[in-house]
Amino acid sequence: MTIDIDFFLITVASAIADKQVPVVDLIAVQTRDPFKVLVATILSARTKDETTAQASTRLFRHAPDAASLALLSEEKIAALIYPVGFYKTKAKHLTRLPEGLNRFGGRVPETIEELITLPGVGRKTANLVVSVAFQKPAICVDTHVHRIMNIWRYVETDTPLKTEMALRAKLPAKHWIGVNSILVAFGQSICRPVAPHCDICPLEKKCPQQGVRPRKRPGVQMDNNSTLKFVSWNVNGIRAVEKKGFINMLPDFDADVVCLQETKAQPDQLSEELRNIPGYTSYWHSAERKGYSGVAFYTRIKPVTVHYGIGDPEFDCEGRVLTLEFASYYLINIYFPNSGEKLVRLDYKLRFNEKMIEFAKELEKKKAVILCGDFNVAHKEIDLKNPKNNVKNAGFTPEERAWMDSFVAAGYVDTFRIFNQEPEQYTWWSYRFSARAKNIGWRIDYFCVNEAARKRVKSAAILHDILGSDHCPVELVYQPG
Repeated sequence: MTIDIDFFLITVASAIADKQVPVVDLIAVQTRDPFKVLVATILSARTKDETTAQASTRLFRHAPDAASLALLSEEKIAALIYPVGFYKTKAKHLTRLPEGLNRFGGRVPETIEELITLPGVGRKTANLVVSVAFQKPAICVDTHVHRIMNIWRYVETDTPLKTEMALRAKLPAKHWIGVNSILVAFGQSICRPVAPHCDICPLEKKCPQQGVRPRKRPGVQMDNNSTLKFVSWNVNGIRAVEKKGFINMLPDFDADVVCLQETKAQPDQLSEELRNIPGYTSYWHSAERKGYSGVAFYTRIKPVTVHYGIGDPEFDCEGRVLTLEFASYYLINIYFPNSGEKLVRLDYKLRFNEKMIEFAKELEKKKAVILCGDFNVAHKEIDLKNPKNNVKNAGFTPEERAWMDSFVAAGYVDTFRIFNQEPEQYTWWSYRFSARAKNIGWRIDYFCVNEAARKRVKSAAILHDILGSDHCPVELVYQPG
């Protein structure tokens, strides 16, 4: 299927005419100063636009140019830009920026090749500065552009960099400058990463909808044969992800049940807003140790019963398993132990793993079983970027992989691999070395089902574009029958 890209982009531009444009464009409207556009773009990474706008305003009051920025300490810059994402790292980059600009006579360079030599500037930032500040042809490819161009099947790529290169070869030059602004606004408002609003999209009849599961249409009631959507996500701290907009994010998942791991919070540490998100009932199983482990559910479906733990004090004190029982199936939410540095907890993890199979097998005698969560193991070489270098590391040891083999042999199916056999499909990335941007990751988050449930599985996917944690969510679409 070949799309008319001119028609698609013109139609989208009209549809988002009243939507908020990206913050960098707003700053460019106020000033064409390349320095301010560059700094605002650096601040905008992994940050809401309104937060970026506020932080930029505060910083520019003290440092409207490179010379005045050079007079600020790293600590002062960090205080001014807080709470943008990774504000400490960005403060370090901005402290070094004036020196970097000195190589170009104190001015912001106009080419991508020169811009990417500056601290904190990658290809996305460089392309934005070239197009927004200098109005030169450049294609900025962020996650929205990458995702939507693949949904439209205009390109078939697996990383933003490959998308940029493909668009440079294919996209008419007249669209280069504006495509990012149009698709970011479109991706934030209509073609969302989770539960896209296809029902109100002007392209609904023409869009290939590659890899898309539209939201359930408002006002349409589920019947007994309706499919259900489950989402599982290691949030690496529920209070941390709350600050990144989790409460507003949850309804956008359009999931019937959301399963969280590594919540790192006890009930008295949860805000009232977290405990009572409209439309959902929450259940929490926390570790005895504060700031550690923990699992939780948000569900729109009332469970028959709730099971806390697996009945073994050695493991239940760490808050690792929470189970909801429904009419025809169990949904088990699990945060498997990490084997730890130098594999100090490998034996503990293997004991937990065996107990977990025993627990699931007991439930399986009554009805179908779905297991989800952070398994803390990459099963096969395809499931991580650098398998040869990680054989002796936690999460890819022969012992952990052998247990996963036994888990599969016991009748449990990795649902993602039913539908997707491609490499470089990951769910966790280190915060170091720009691992996520380079897609140097591991697939350690799963939805698995027993044979009785397998025939009910309709799709399984990794939600790569959802930010907020070092993990991304995974999704299962299931028809109970």
